[in-house]
Amino acid sequence: MTQGFLSKNPSVLIFLSALAIFTLVITFLSNAYGAELISTSMVKTLGKTLCLCLIAIAMDLVWGYMGILSLGHFVFFGLGGYMVGMWLMYARTRDIVLQSSAGLPLTPQELSDAIASQIFGVVGTSELPAIWAFAGSLPFQLTLVLIVPGLLALVFGWLAFRSRVTGVYLSILTQAMTLALALYLFQNDSGLRGNNGLSGLQNIPGLAWAGQDRLSVWFLWASALALGLGYLAAAFTVSGKFGSVMRAIRDDEARVRFLGYPVEGYKLFVFTLTALIAAIAGALYYPQAGIINPAEIAPIASIYLAVWVAIGGRGRLWGAVLGAAFVSLVSTWFTGGRAPDLNLGFYTVKWVDWWQVLLGLSFVLVTLFAPKGLSGLVDLFDGLRPPQRRGAPLGPDDGALQEREAQE
Repeated sequence: MTQGFLSKNPSVLIFLSALAIFTLVITFLSNAYGAELISTSMVKTLGKTLCLCLIAIAMDLVWGYMGILSLGHFVFFGLGGYMVGMWLMYARTRDIVLQSSAGLPLTPQELSDAIASQIFGVVGTSELPAIWAFAGSLPFQLTLVLIVPGLLALVFGWLAFRSRVTGVYLSILTQAMTLALALYLFQNDSGLRGNNGLSGLQNIPGLAWAGQDRLSVWFLWASALALGLGYLAAAFTVSGKFGSVMRAIRDDEARVRFLGYPVEGYKLFVFTLTALIAAIAGALYYPQAGIINPAEIAPIASIYLAVWVAIGGRGRLWGAVLGAAFVSLVSTWFTGGRAPDLNLGFYTVKWVDWWQVLLGLSFVLVTLFAPKGLSGLVDLFDGLRPPQRRGAPLGPDDGALQEREAQE
């Protein structure tokens, strides 16, 4: 079955091969395993970019193929990061407390109180919130990476889709969900340190001996693996009958419902599936970023996600990947001070300040003049090729394309 799927979708095999080659090249050029031509910070940037490509695939599934413009999918991305970040911060703080105890034995309660004081002293409390009860268990927190975002998407989707909320109203609801959760997390009593967020996530407990050079490459591998599996799962989802129904719902939901298909069930499945994909991407992203706070899941982040997919070309999985990678790397170049300032004589353009304006303008131009985004360039080049007629007669009368030739 796998061979049949790949043979019918050669672009999947091409993408996976290109991803594997990219990962190997970066590994061999890194400081830890190769020629030391690429800095550790750049390896982290590339690893984070792969995670953003993964959530872009999720966005393309729900918007490009299903027709649901979700302006809240970065919530699931952030929640995945928070769940794994809780364990990272708890375990790291536990190691610090044990080291500072100078070998003196601590009771479980004393250890818990010391950890709570270290983590939550910044928000004026020394008690460990109830949601941190199992933060010391990595398997439990990894399970929550899927359970919490998945349950939120399931409940929200069920309430929205059963009410048959569609179009711009559904987009507003997803944005309202994002704003409500972000505002709640900004509060100090949310249990997640409010505006301070979770920090020091790049220090992986038990792997201090490896150093950031190796850790950055390991996370690059994990991100590439997750992206490859996510792309494969997404491509399998949109192929065959299920994918045809998805596109039919996007194009004419009323007719699909009239034909007897459970439209709400399809929507709920895809919405929840993409939330899980986004959560996995977030769980891999924030240990590389080193910090997460509520600003990461503000509504603007989900709007950026839609912009990435639109620029790359929605309705094409590789287009979403292309858009996310392009915008992420160009954004790093502009906002990192690498782009030289543009002196106009009467005004100096500092790209750090003007990058968001440029991004918004790009979205408007793509929407108006290039709805297929960057992936449309492939169609443009493909259209310049002469047709492959193989010298055969061109139809019943000379000049028309034969059916046999069209099928070959």
